[in-house]
Amino acid sequence: MIFGMSEGLYTALHVIVALVGIGTGVVVALGLIKGKILNGWTGAFLVTTILTSVSGFGFPAHQLLPSHILGILSLASLTVAVVGRYRFQLRNGWRTAYIVSALVALYFNVFVAVVQAFLKTPALHALAPTQKEPPFAAAQLAVLLTFVAIGFVSVRRRRALPA
Repeated sequence: MIFGMSEGLYTALHVIVALVGIGTGVVVALGLIKGKILNGWTGAFLVTTILTSVSGFGFPAHQLLPSHILGILSLASLTVAVVGRYRFQLRNGWRTAYIVSALVALYFNVFVAVVQAFLKTPALHALAPTQKEPPFAAAQLAVLLTFVAIGFVSVRRRRALPA
């Protein structure tokens, strides 16, 4: 039992919130590429991504795991995004800080989604059972390069973002 619910239910809720975070994050990233802030989508992305990171700490563990470190890094990145967006209203350097930190948080969630896909999808698991094989590395490299490209374009178009 985790917080009064079965581990299966807790996992399902965690996964649903994570997928909503990724979905809303993709919409936010597409907006950033176009030089737009999508306020409702941004709020949904930030809230669900924070919930994803926080709920990740609810799983039973007896030691610090890589997932915990990624959760800590994600929450640090999300803190910068929230402060830049809502406290400083994207003024000055906070515009770039928001873009980069929001995309880093989304990247972390997509990184974990790829890890989980290779763990849980039989065809992918067969290609990379230890996640040290080239197909896994290629998938993660493709994700990383995609986010670098999105970040580059978004930062270049940051001046178009409304303050």
